[in-house]
Amino acid sequence: MRRVAGALAGALLAAAALAGCTSDDDGRPLVVVTTNVLGDVVGELVGDQAEVLTLMPPGADPHSFEVSAQEAARMREADLLVANGLGLEEGVARHVEAAREDGVRVVQAGDAVEPVEWTTEDEEGVDPHFWTDPQQMLAVVDALSGALAEVEGVDADRLADDTGRYRAEIAELDAWMGEQFATIPAGQRSLVTNHHVFGYLADRFGFTVVGAVVPSGSTLASPSASDLDELATAVREAGVRTVFADSSQPDRLVQVLAEQAGVDVAVVPLFTESLTAEGEGAETYLQMMRANTDAIVAGLR
Repeated sequence: MRRVAGALAGALLAAAALAGCTSDDDGRPLVVVTTNVLGDVVGELVGDQAEVLTLMPPGADPHSFEVSAQEAARMREADLLVANGLGLEEGVARHVEAAREDGVRVVQAGDAVEPVEWTTEDEEGVDPHFWTDPQQMLAVVDALSGALAEVEGVDADRLADDTGRYRAEIAELDAWMGEQFATIPAGQRSLVTNHHVFGYLADRFGFTVVGAVVPSGSTLASPSASDLDELATAVREAGVRTVFADSSQPDRLVQVLAEQAGVDVAVVPLFTESLTAEGEGAETYLQMMRANTDAIVAGLR
């Protein structure tokens, strides 16, 4: 009897321990977000009404980051899965589709924007970096708020209040960016970046994208020697004084371009692809855009 009782007690303890390890359900709906920029936006909208799981770590590359097996499983359990779309999250695209096939509702923020294309002499593609234009982000906020309103357990009135507050903050950001960029002379509004990331910002605020070190909308591509030669020529002809490199990417190729251009070109880091960890200058979408605006104005004015 003692052996039976001991075995039963051990089984019960093991079951309790297993339940404790695997269950973190606090009754709130689960919203999984692929990128940290959108994770911040979703958090601003839904607050603590849902558990918001952001897959992309601070400072990561959205084109190449991957998820763990546990995170992939949670994607397939989500009440709502929010993705950027437009080909951005190349490392997790298959997991997004797997969740969709399992019946998870997937909302792609890129479906809410008016896409901008990047082009070179040989290639073209859709720019997935719509967050560089606050006006596009207002459309994204509206789309995400509408999707969140349909999640069971989310209070629609509270969501509407938080959406209105956040929309006002983005509208204020948009106006402030316009004022700051207006201080840059028209002839100096030329952008060169490590890859095609500023198409939306350029359209919104009247910049010219001279080119990109990596002639693609993805960091996973790589430039040829002729690509660098052509861009160096364009930099010299446009009188570009500053090129911008994403803070999450090594700037070696950008430095090579600066040297190859044969002119005095500064290399300035921007937060274009990812939010940062706390205290590193771009913890939120609003902070990211203000920091980048300050850096662009300082680099081009």
